Amino acid sequence: MTDLNSSRLHHAPNPWALTPLVVFLLSYLVVSIIAGDFYKMPITVAFVIASVVAIAMSKGGKISNRIEQFCRGAANSNIMLMVLIFILAGAFAQTAKAMGAVDATVNLAMSILPGNLLAAGIFLAACFISISVGTSVGTIVALAPVAVGIADKTGMPDALMLGVVVSGAMFGDNLSFISDTTIVATRTQGCNMNDKFKVNIRIALPIAILTGLLYVLIGSGVGSGYETGPIEWIKVLPYLVVLVTAICGVNVMMVLIAGIILSGIVGLLTGGFDIWGWNASMGLGITNMGELIIVTLLAGGMLEMIRYNGGIDWIILKLTSRIRSTKGAEGSIAALISFANLCTANNTIALIMAGPIAKDIADRFKIDPRRSASLLDIFSCFVQGIIPYGAQLLMAAGLGHVSPIEIMQYLYYPYLLGVGALLAITFNYPRKYAGDC
Repeated sequence: MTDLNSSRLHHAPNPWALTPLVVFLLSYLVVSIIAGDFYKMPITVAFVIASVVAIAMSKGGKISNRIEQFCRGAANSNIMLMVLIFILAGAFAQTAKAMGAVDATVNLAMSILPGNLLAAGIFLAACFISISVGTSVGTIVALAPVAVGIADKTGMPDALMLGVVVSGAMFGDNLSFISDTTIVATRTQGCNMNDKFKVNIRIALPIAILTGLLYVLIGSGVGSGYETGPIEWIKVLPYLVVLVTAICGVNVMMVLIAGIILSGIVGLLTGGFDIWGWNASMGLGITNMGELIIVTLLAGGMLEMIRYNGGIDWIILKLTSRIRSTKGAEGSIAALISFANLCTANNTIALIMAGPIAKDIADRFKIDPRRSASLLDIFSCFVQGIIPYGAQLLMAAGLGHVSPIEIMQYLYYPYLLGVGALLAITFNYPRKYAGDC
C-alpha cells in the first residue's frame, strides 16, 4: 500500500524484509493459540510490536526518515478511504441499533425464514448483495448487525453468523462485474470481463452451493422456539434503503451517510431517541471503531515498510525462478497473488502489483488469459477473505464485537474456494480453458 511518489522507491529483493509480518503472526496468532484465548493478545499490541520491528530494521537511513516512510504507508489514500468508511459504518450501525432497526430487521428475517435456514439465507443474501454492489466491505456493513441480532436470538455463535456474512461477501467480490478485483484482473491479463466470469463461475458456483448446504446443516439444530416480535416496517426502512442504494451502485460512503440520516429521522419520529441521543449514538459508534482504525493505520505502515525494503520483490523473484510446466506456471500465479495479498492486505493493490508479472508467466507458458485472470481473482479473494488484518474481517469483528480469529473458523466459502481452485489447477478444470489458447 503505497502512494504514487513512494511506490517507485524500494530496495533490492530481501527476505529479511518479511520479518515484521512474521513477528505479527507470531505475536498474535501463535501467542493467542498457546494462551488458548484470542483476547489475551490484543491485535493492536501485536501490530505495534511488528511496526516497531519494521521501523527498527528498515534501510531508510535516519530513524526520522524511517518513521516518515512508515507514515506514508499509513496515510496512503486506500488506507484513509477505509478509515472514513469505518467511521461512517460505526455511526450508522450504532444509530440504527439505538432506534431499533436491527431488532426490526431481525424480526422480519426470522418471520420469513425457518430456523434451520437462517444461516443459509443470510449467506444467500450476502452473495446476492455483494455480486450486485461489487464490494465485500459494503455487504458486511449492511448485513453484519442483522446477522449478530439473529445469532443472539437463536443461540448461534456471533462469530458463526459473521463468518456467514464474510463468506457471502467474498463470493461477490470475486465474481461481480463492478468489483475492483475483476476489473484489475481482466485488464492486466487482457481479456473481457464476460469471458473471465465464464471461467470463474465454473469454479466458484459449485463451492458456493456446497457452502450453502453446510450452513443448512449447521442450522439444522436451530428450532422455531424463539418468539418473533412485531415487524415495525418503518424501522426496517433504513436497512432497505441502504441495501437498495448499494445494489444500485451508489458510492458506499454516500450509502452510509444516507443510512445515518434516515436512521436518525426514523428514530426521532418513533421516539427511539431525541436529537442529543442521536448525536450520542453516532459518537459511540465512531468510538467503537477506534481499535479497527488503529489496526488499519498500523497495518498500512508496516506493509509499506515490507514493500519498501524488498520483501514483496523477493517473493516474486523466488516464485518465478523455477517454473517448468503449465501447471507449475498456474501454481506460481496462485502463489504470487496469494503472497502479494498477504503482504498488502488489499486484494486490489495485490492484483495491480502481481498482474503484469502473472501476464508474463501466462504468455510464456501459453495459459489462456481468461484462466489466468480467473486464478488471480480467485486466490486474491481467498486470501483477502481469511487474513485477520484484512478490511473484511476487521469490519465484521468491529461490528460484531468479537475477535477476527473467532470468525476465521467459520469462513467455509473462502477456504473451500482456495481448495477448489487448487483442484482446478491440478485437474485442468474447466478443460475448455486449460492449456493453450
